[in-house]
Amino acid sequence: MENILFIAFTEPDGTLHKTALEVAGAACELSQQLGAALTIGLVGADVQPAANLFAASGAKILAVSGADFSQSRYPTDAVAAEALCRAAAPTIVLAPASSRSSRALPGVAFRLNGRVDTHVVAVANQAGALSISRWYYRQRMEAVLTRAERPWFLLLESGCHVPYAEAPGTAALENIAVAVLPQRTTVTGVRAPQSDQQTIRPDAKLLFVAGAGWTKKQPDGQMHVPDAEKLVLGFIRQSGASLGSSKSLVDQSGEGQAVFEFMSHLNQVGQTGATPRHQKGLSTCCHGEEPHVVGWRFVNERRAVNLDPNCGWARGKADVLYVADAFAVMEAVNALLQK
Repeated sequence: MENILFIAFTEPDGTLHKTALEVAGAACELSQQLGAALTIGLVGADVQPAANLFAASGAKILAVSGADFSQSRYPTDAVAAEALCRAAAPTIVLAPASSRSSRALPGVAFRLNGRVDTHVVAVANQAGALSISRWYYRQRMEAVLTRAERPWFLLLESGCHVPYAEAPGTAALENIAVAVLPQRTTVTGVRAPQSDQQTIRPDAKLLFVAGAGWTKKQPDGQMHVPDAEKLVLGFIRQSGASLGSSKSLVDQSGEGQAVFEFMSHLNQVGQTGATPRHQKGLSTCCHGEEPHVVGWRFVNERRAVNLDPNCGWARGKADVLYVADAFAVMEAVNALLQK
């Protein structure tokens, strides 16, 4: 008989991120399929708001809370998650694949002589046994796995399950006391770029990808990189979209060519970059070749702007292809957004 534990680290306001709610939904569904007991484990400074979300779930709620667990720190996160696991004695542990969970839970799995799998995109009950689907090789190869070892830690990717959405209430929780050793590091604050300077937004509905064509010679025979930067940044700031890039564009910095100052390899989408999961995608000045398009496989609606009607996007890789000058198109779009 399986015993399932869902672990999540709360946000600063005590609630849970959408990704954590998605994994919570997967945990509830899996417990029903397997007929397994479900325990919810929460870690944070104040976990009561998050616990209230699961008042109607019928699951037992465990908590490790306090000021020591407000910040993401491996020693405190790992000892908190370990305490939850020892209290719940699970055979299956589900958690969101956030940076905080991905850093701490593999170490917890080692301490408990368990196994861990990351980049999980689906969990299923097949003939009474648990199986998972996960990606390899930059999400180009999908595998279905089962394991006999327990406990089995599973870190689920975002956008792979419907979020938990039962009516909140007032939940009773059991606090687990955890002894924290003196820490050698102290978190004094967080330094982050202003929201209008941030270009990578995983939760945005739209992915806007710029290709190398923005920095090439235009019909007048000249390059207009400063104008291109203004158009791209103007659209990103006004629309709230996430900015992606083709490999050819970010690689130009090593070739001594003009590049966008606000773009780096972190923006790269494709075979050697990220594989985002936005609802919609708009590609501009990119030819839509396979190594780049493979990063779009989870984007639901794909559109492209390119002057070449025979580019890769036109060969069944885009839902809509606009054969037009991206400079003119984005200038018109930005003018509409300003209104």
